[in-house]
Amino acid sequence: MTGLDSLAQNDTSRLTRRGVGVMRRGIARERGMFTLAVVFSVLFGATTVADAWVLGWATDHVITPSFAEGEFLVGASAAGALLFVSAALLRTLGVVGRRLVGGIVFYRLVRGDRRAVTRRYLDLPMSWHQSHPTGQLLSNANSDVEATWGVFQPLPMAIGVVAMLVVAVVSMLLADPVLTVVGLVVFPALFAVNVVYQRWEGPVMARVQSLRGDVSAVAHESFDGALVVKSLGREADETRRFAAAAEELRDAGIRAGRISAVFDPLLEALPSIGVLVVLLVGIGRVESGAIAPGDLVQVAYLFTVVAMPVRAFGWVLAELPRAVVGWERVRAVLDEQARMAYGENSVDGCGPLRLEMTGVEFSYAPGEPVLRGVDLVAAPGEVTAVVGATGSGKSTLVALVTRLLDPDAGRVLLDGREVGTLTHEALAAAVTVAPQSTFLFDDTVRHNITLGDESYDDEAVWDVLRIVQADGFVAALPDGLDTRLGERGTSLSGGQRQRIALARAVIRRPRLLVLDDATSALDPDVERRILTALGRWSRADGGLTVLVIAYRKATIALADRVVHLSAGRVADSGSHAELRERSADYRALVDAYDEARTEVDHE
Repeated sequence: MTGLDSLAQNDTSRLTRRGVGVMRRGIARERGMFTLAVVFSVLFGATTVADAWVLGWATDHVITPSFAEGEFLVGASAAGALLFVSAALLRTLGVVGRRLVGGIVFYRLVRGDRRAVTRRYLDLPMSWHQSHPTGQLLSNANSDVEATWGVFQPLPMAIGVVAMLVVAVVSMLLADPVLTVVGLVVFPALFAVNVVYQRWEGPVMARVQSLRGDVSAVAHESFDGALVVKSLGREADETRRFAAAAEELRDAGIRAGRISAVFDPLLEALPSIGVLVVLLVGIGRVESGAIAPGDLVQVAYLFTVVAMPVRAFGWVLAELPRAVVGWERVRAVLDEQARMAYGENSVDGCGPLRLEMTGVEFSYAPGEPVLRGVDLVAAPGEVTAVVGATGSGKSTLVALVTRLLDPDAGRVLLDGREVGTLTHEALAAAVTVAPQSTFLFDDTVRHNITLGDESYDDEAVWDVLRIVQADGFVAALPDGLDTRLGERGTSLSGGQRQRIALARAVIRRPRLLVLDDATSALDPDVERRILTALGRWSRADGGLTVLVIAYRKATIALADRVVHLSAGRVADSGSHAELRERSADYRALVDAYDEARTEVDHE
C-alpha cells in the first residue's frame, strides 16, 4: 500500500491538521510576501463589500428619487459614478496585487523545494539512486513539489476574504437584521456540503497525485530504453504498459470529475437560493415600510458576495489532499538518512597514485556478497588489468575505487590514505573513471568533454582527442567542436561515443585513471593505439596509474599486471603470460572471449 493509499483512509480532520501544518511551514518561509498578498486580498474583499453599500446608496439617492421626481439627478448620479469607479479601481488593485504577490509566494516556495530536492539527490549515494526509479525522482522534484505548494494559490484569497465575510455580515445586520438571519440559514448548509465534498474528493485527488508519479516513471523508462524497445520490436508492449498506467490515471481523474460535477453546481446553487429567499422576504418588508429599497438591494447583493469566501475555503480544502501527499513525498527525499560523508584530507604530492585494496567486502543485499576479501595493488605508473567473467564483481570494484560505493569491510587506499578520509574535491581531482555505460549530453563536443570548465582551452581539447584517436571524426563533424551530439550522443556510433567519454576523463589529468570496459565498442587496433598513446602521454606528463577492466588478449597483454577476479574473489594475479601458464580458468576465460569475437568477425 502506498503512502497515498493509506492517506486515503484517514479521516478528514486528520488530513486538515496535516494540511494546516504544510501551510504554516510555507507561511513561515515567505512571511513578508504572504502577508502582502493577504493585505491585497483584504483590500479586494473590502472594496467588494463597498460596492454593495454604493449600490444601496445609489438606489436610495439616485434611482428611486429619479423615478419619484421624474427627472435625472445629475449631481447625485455623478457622485454615484465616482463612488463606483473608485471602488472598482481599488478592487482592481487588490486583484492584481493579490495575484501577483501570491504567484511570487507560490513560485518561490516551489523553487526552494526543487533546489533542495536536487541538492539532496546530489548528496545521496549511488546505492540510494539505484533503488529509486528515475521517473519517481523526476516526479518528486516536479509535480510533487508543485502539489505541495499548490494550496498557496487560493490561500491568500481565502484568508483575505475573511474580512469580506465579516464586513459583509456586519453591513447586512446594520441594513436589516431580519433579512440577515433569513439569508444566513443557507451558510450551515454550504459548510456541510463543503465538508462532505472534501471527504469524498480528498482521497480521490490523493490517488490522482500518486498515479501521476507512476505515469511519469513508466514514460521515462520507455523513453530511456527507446533503443531496446525499438530494436526488439516491443513498441506495442510498451504502449500497452503506458496505456494501462495512463488509463488508471484517467479513471481516477474521471472519478474526481464526477464528484465535482455533483457538488460544484450544488455549491453554486445554494447562495442563489438564499438570495431568492431574501428577495421574497425583503419585498414584503419594503412594502410594509420596515426597510428602504436600497437596504434590500444592498443585502441581496451582499449575499451573492459572501458566497465567495465560502467557495474560497472550499478551494483551499480541495488542495489540501494533494498538498499533504506532495509534502510527504518531498520530505521522504529531504529526510533521507543515507549519505556519503567525505573527510578533510587530500592526496599529497603529484604523479601516479598507488591503489591498494585490503580485505574489501561488499554486498548490495544482506547475505549476498558481491566481493569477498579482495586484496589488490595497482602500482604507481603501471597499467593493471582486472579480468573476470560476467558477474564476478568488476564494476562493483570500480565503484569502490572511485567511491561511488563504500565497502562493507576492508580498506581502499590511495597513496596510503583511505578514500573515505579524502575531501570530495581531492578525490575527484585524483581519480577519474570512464564508465562502462557511456553517457553524453545533448550539447556540443566541447561541452561534453570539458563539462563547462572554461579552464580547458580548445588546444587542450584537441590534445586529448588525439590521444583517444577521436580527432579525425570530430574534425569531420559539420561544426567540429561546436557540433551538437543530440540526446545521449545518438548522432555518433558506439565507438565514437566511448572515445568522447574517454577524452572527458583524460582531460582532467588524473593521477589514477579507471577504465571500466570503456573501450568495448572499439576494434582492437584502435584500442591498442589509445592505450599506447595514454602511456606516452602519462610518462610525458609525470605519469599516471591505470586500472582497466579488460577482456581482449591484446588489451590484457599491454598491462603490467593482471588480476583475475572470480566469484567476487581475487583468484590469481601476475603477468598475462604467468596467469595463462598456471591458471586453466583464466586461460579458458580469455580464450573464450577471443574465440567469440573471431566468430562474430567471420560472420
